[in-house]
Parts: sequence; structure tokens; C-alpha cells
Amino acid sequence: MIAPIILAQADILKDAALQFGYQGVLFWSNVISFLIVCAALQKFAYKPILVVLEERRKKIAEGLANAEKIKEQLAEAEAMHAEILNRANLEAQKMIEEARTSAAALAEKRQQQAIAEAEQIISKARDATQMERDRAFAELRREVARLVIETTGKVTGKVLTLADQQRLSEEAAKEIAA
Repeated sequence: MIAPIILAQADILKDAALQFGYQGVLFWSNVISFLIVCAALQKFAYKPILVVLEERRKKIAEGLANAEKIKEQLAEAEAMHAEILNRANLEAQKMIEEARTSAAALAEKRQQQAIAEAEQIISKARDATQMERDRAFAELRREVARLVIETTGKVTGKVLTLADQQRLSEEAAKEIAA
């Protein structure tokens, strides 16, 4: 009883296949061609793309690590800059105190002259402090510009031209000044 049902089903499938234009040889040749194309794409396209993506991921991670290093170095440079300014301010305050003490110790006659000398010392101390600050700030700009150029060269993976280096240096100086 099962055999006639199976034969009837087979005839129905055969009729449907003929109606839709099914040809076994063409079907199997298409399946084999598809498998060959899949294997070729796997070997020659998919794997190389994965390798390139992995290299890119590594470069991005390296660039982020370099950016962190630059942030740390910038923080160190700013801390050093603040320390230099504090030291200069302390020295300036000390000089001001010394000038005021010596001015108070002078006789009434020489009081005007001592005050003038104290003001001169204060002015020199401020000038020295300003010069030290300017020097430290210029050094900070050069260091940040160098770090930006170096990191940009590493992240982009190319050698920067002199014009690129100059442009990056100017941009870094603008960022620091702001």
C-alpha cells in the first residue's frame, strides 16, 4: 500500500520538475560551480580581508596607546611647567620680601631711594618670572608639536613632509595657546 503512494509522489515530483524545466545535469553542474566559487572566495577574498582588518585593528589600538602616552607626557610637561612657575613665583616673592625689609631698615632720608630700588627689583623679578614662563611655555609648545608630529606619523603610517610637520606644529601651538 505504501509503494503505490511513493510511486504516485515520485510521478508528481517528476511532472513538477519537467513543468519547471528542471534538468539534473544542469542543476548539479550549477551546484558544483557554486561550491567552487564559494571555495575561491573563501581562500582569495574572505581570509585576506580578515587579515587586513586585523592589521587595521592593531594599528588603531597602537594609535590609541600612543595617544595615551602623549596625554601622560603632556600632563607631565604641564606639571613641570607649573612647578617652574611656582618656583619662580616663590623666588620673586622672596626677592620682594627682601626688598621691603631692606627698605624699612633704611633711614628716613634714604626711604624714597630704597622704595625706588625695591620697585626696580620687583620689576626685574616679574620680568624674570615672565621670561621663565615664556621659555617654559615655548619649550612645552615644541615638545607637544614634536609629539603630535611623531604620533601622527605613527598613526598614519607615512613619512610626513616638512609642510605637514609645519602645519601640525602650528595647529598644536594654537591648541596650546587656546
